[in-house]
Amino acid sequence: MIAALFYLQYQSFCNRLVSRFKRLKQPKYLIGAIVGGYYFYFYFFRSLAMRGRFTLGATIPPAYLPLIELGGALVLFINVLLAWIIPHERAALTFTEAEVAFLFPAPITRRNLIQYKLIRSQLRIIFSVLLLTLFSRRFPGNPLVHAVGWWLILSTLNLHFLGSSFVRTMLLDHGISNWRRRLLVLGLAGVVVASVWLWAKQSLPALNSADVANLDSILNYAQRLLTAGPALYLLFPFRLVVRPLLAPDAVTFFSVLIPALLIFLLHYLWVIYSDVAFEEASVTASQKLATRIAAVRSGNWQAGRTLNAKHAWFTLAPTGPPPTALLWKNLIGVGQVFSPRLVIALTVIVVVFCFSLGHGGLGQNLPVLVEIVIAIALGYSLLLGPQILRLDFRHDLPRADVLKTFPLRGWQIALGEILAPVLVLVTFQWLLLLVGAGLALFLPEKHEGLFLAIATGASVLLPVLDALLLLVPNAAVLLFPSWIQTGKDSPRGIETTGQRLIFTLGQMLVMALALLPATVAFVGVFLLLRFTLGLSVAVPFASLAATVILAVEAGLGVMLLGKLWQRFDVTEEPAS
Repeated sequence: MIAALFYLQYQSFCNRLVSRFKRLKQPKYLIGAIVGGYYFYFYFFRSLAMRGRFTLGATIPPAYLPLIELGGALVLFINVLLAWIIPHERAALTFTEAEVAFLFPAPITRRNLIQYKLIRSQLRIIFSVLLLTLFSRRFPGNPLVHAVGWWLILSTLNLHFLGSSFVRTMLLDHGISNWRRRLLVLGLAGVVVASVWLWAKQSLPALNSADVANLDSILNYAQRLLTAGPALYLLFPFRLVVRPLLAPDAVTFFSVLIPALLIFLLHYLWVIYSDVAFEEASVTASQKLATRIAAVRSGNWQAGRTLNAKHAWFTLAPTGPPPTALLWKNLIGVGQVFSPRLVIALTVIVVVFCFSLGHGGLGQNLPVLVEIVIAIALGYSLLLGPQILRLDFRHDLPRADVLKTFPLRGWQIALGEILAPVLVLVTFQWLLLLVGAGLALFLPEKHEGLFLAIATGASVLLPVLDALLLLVPNAAVLLFPSWIQTGKDSPRGIETTGQRLIFTLGQMLVMALALLPATVAFVGVFLLLRFTLGLSVAVPFASLAATVILAVEAGLGVMLLGKLWQRFDVTEEPAS
């Protein structure tokens, strides 16, 4: 029976490759495949081919391998912990409608169905292994060793996720709700963290300025914390899984391979011998998947998608500016962007960071370090914020036929679509600026006036800059709707990677041209006022001059986006 399942998977893989090659007849996929192939060749394979003639780059020193092992073990621990806390659904192995129709009535045991899904998951894991092996080429050791190490890590993690879903289902069958399970896991995690903290407080010296003087001292303190006490036993199994990846030679690799294989085998037996009924949930999940795929192929991307009711951020008045209605609608979708996993991960990072800085005699340097973190967060908000907050035409393109019926002008639709992501970004950025301006009072060197001037200038400049950054991808949506990736059911592959690269390069070019006049105005006003009125006056007025130019460009951009929306043809198929 396993041989037949292998044959089925092999034929499915071959058919998938044939369909991928056939769609290269369409120019949008052919151009994307050329760009994506060149990107992978230039960034990965070219450097490997030139390894014998040129230096690939400094490899990671062997002294850092124990720290990398600890970091990898900690990442695995956090992923495993989240797998027991966040999910709420029953165990469901996703099958296609054809697989449900042919495999479920067939004389195949539940164990064979699980093995079939494990075989299918290996295709995705092997592709990930190839990419990760290219990324980890700076590790000492053989690339084949790295590939086996990555395979062990990803396969073991995949088995653990599947096994934890089976346990969740058994707990639900025994009357233990999701919240009781989460409270239990969080309680155990709290006990573990408290144990590590108490041990570190009693056994390790307090963190002082010397421990954060440079990177080596920080890493040394982290290594002492994670290689003794409760953390030693807590992270030990995760370190066993990571060790084959970091083996510098064949002898070391085979010596650490057996424990990692044993952990993998235990996970495999756990999953295979779990007596959990997943068929009903799998049929439901497969029906939802089939509905979404059929909707995507017909152009109706939202059909079959389960949407949970969300609370509005404010009450919408019966009358008022028309863009406000679109703002009200898009703000409701903010909760779908920030998933519970993301919120928990960010909270853990902030708590750990603040605890690390506040533990010991770092009171004098803490404001400086926090100011640096705020500056980095502001930069990332400008870089990644417009890509993450897709509460605009990128989200509403499937509803274009409904938006076309609104008795609004094009610029009103365009303005209403970008208002929600601009408001979310600006709120986050203003909060960072407010915290940074308050911390300026506690800096060792008194520069409150300068920091207040920078915060004031940035608070004026950021809203129009966010709007301008969001206009470019929204214009791309209306100009090239068939190239937009709208979700998990969108086409994937090297050609879609090339399409994203083309969009990214085009957006960078357009933004550089748009920011050039504002940059010239900022520098001119700054130099004019710097030597006459001082920095505290020059920075806000220079920011105001740049803001005026960016506001004019943003206004023209909204008008242009409205024109594009008026000419947009909703009958055009957005994705194939």
